[in-house]
This record gives sequence, structure tokens and C-alpha cells, in this order.
Amino acid sequence: MSDPAASLWNNGHTTPFVELDRADWAALAPTTQLPLRETEIVQLRGLGEPLDLGEVTDVYLPVSRLLNLYAAGASQLHRATSDFLGERARRTPFVIGVAGSVAVGKSTIARLLRELLARWEDTPGSNS
Repeated sequence: MSDPAASLWNNGHTTPFVELDRADWAALAPTTQLPLRETEIVQLRGLGEPLDLGEVTDVYLPVSRLLNLYAAGASQLHRATSDFLGERARRTPFVIGVAGSVAVGKSTIARLLRELLARWEDTPGSNS
């Protein structure tokens, strides 16, 4: 895995970003169980979109878990802030942007992330 201290420096400047190669990123997946079956992944694909079980497990499962942690943290922060201020402000949505060129699979990835996130029990608005 990349040196965590090295991720703090980018051309002499500190950065909040961590750089992992695909193998290191995929190594995070075995710590989480894939909540989708192969048939569900096939249903989420767009026309002509290559999306297989390996790609979902290696790439998108760890992404969904990381997003789940961020969403849960944002929800806890909102709750703590509301308690501190003594008010119940309406919760704001947790927005995830998916960007890319035309016909690169943005809709497929959005559907996949929606399904993966809905299956994490502590994601706000999840079905669990």
C-alpha cells in the first residue's frame, strides 16, 4: 500500500487526498461482503455497458463503503449540531456527483452506487 505520509505531499504542498493503486484499493474489498447478486448487477447495466462482478467487488464496493462512512458521519454531525443549537433543523440530502464524458457509464454507476449504498445499514435513507 502507498506510504500514508507520502500522500500528504504533492509537489511540496499538503493534500487531503490519498493515492492508492488499483490492487491496494481492491484489497479493501475482502473486508466487506458484496450485497448484490450477479443477476442484480446485470439488471443495473446500461446497454452495452461492461460491468462485471469483479469490477463491482474490486472498485465500487470499497467506494460505496467509503461513501457510506462519509454519509453516516455527515448525519452524526448534523444531529450533534442540532442538539448543540437546541433546534431540529431539517436534514439536508447527501449529494454525490458523478461526472464524465458522454456514454461512459455515469448512469450505470449512479444506479450501482444507489443500490450498494441502500444496503449499508447505517446509510441515511437505506432500506435496512
